[in-house]
Amino acid sequence: MTTSNTGNAGTPGNPGNASDVAPAVRAELARLRESIDNIDAAVVHMLAERFKCTQQVGHLKAAHQLPPADPSREAQQIARLRTLAENANLDPAFAEKLLTFIIAEVIRHHERIAENTNPRE
Repeated sequence: MTTSNTGNAGTPGNPGNASDVAPAVRAELARLRESIDNIDAAVVHMLAERFKCTQQVGHLKAAHQLPPADPSREAQQIARLRTLAENANLDPAFAEKLLTFIIAEVIRHHERIAENTNPRE
């Protein structure tokens, strides 16, 4: 069985060609996408700032031969972020996955810093 888009342009399940969309809808879509792009840029810049701070933590840990990971701190941060997510109507499981991913990257950086600071003989 084959399906055809012919004659279905503009229906809810098949919006058809973008030129079939009303100008007001296209304008609203563009406005929303511009906001999304701005938010994405802010997220990237905030992550860059966060990683600058965690790099400093990594150097401090390495200088004092502290372990790269701090499971107690990580658990506290995950719990805190889950609460923030709930308060912001964001799925706390998603927030936890995101922070867990970020923490893993931070630990990897801390391990590399420790190896470069305290090379094994």
